[in-house]
Amino acid sequence: MKKIGEYLIRVMVAEDIDILREDFCEIIGEQEDMEIAGSAASGQEIVKLALERKPDIVLMDIEMETLTAGIDAAEQIHSSSPGIKIIFMTAHETDDMIHSGMGTGAVDYIVKGCDDEVLLEHIRRAYDGTTVLDSNVSQSIMKEYNRLRKSEQSLVFFINNVSHLTNSEREIIRLLLDGRKIREIARIRSVEEVTIKTQIKGLLHKFGCSRSREIVELIRELGLEKLF
Repeated sequence: MKKIGEYLIRVMVAEDIDILREDFCEIIGEQEDMEIAGSAASGQEIVKLALERKPDIVLMDIEMETLTAGIDAAEQIHSSSPGIKIIFMTAHETDDMIHSGMGTGAVDYIVKGCDDEVLLEHIRRAYDGTTVLDSNVSQSIMKEYNRLRKSEQSLVFFINNVSHLTNSEREIIRLLLDGRKIREIARIRSVEEVTIKTQIKGLLHKFGCSRSREIVELIRELGLEKLF
């Protein structure tokens, strides 16, 4: 029996599969420190309910009426009511899904099928502000953070070097981006292959690469093809 007058964690559930939504609501509703503030079967519906009733927590399925309905809904809720904490639920524990979900301002992420106690612990921790992300989620986020930091450093380094390229070097890079081989580049530029090899060697030194393919991969990773 829940004690009258005690504050309960108000939770909403967004899940398009009826039996799962009902199951989540039943588990949460049985807890002495929680209550169900509403439930929805679509992203549009949960946005409307959440902004009207202002729950503490929204358990948000990512894939509902569309593959990213939950992510879109989370962005709208967080934009209007950042105090509402969102925990994503999904059956697909992929890096892309994790990054997209956590990028909305969500505080946690769980995989469907986890034990009831795990689900409830995530809700309580989110409410208390002591969320401890699942180890796989944490590792994925840190991996992405390190990748972005490395990319930022590479971008500064790369742009600085691009400003010192000669017109010939720029053209060679453009041809490398087009998939041209040394022999083709030499023919297009009407020079000996040894000349192209020497110029490419200079480019490798400037960009700290060991192969021309690394220069091409770096440019594509940073999305700078248009510079050439």
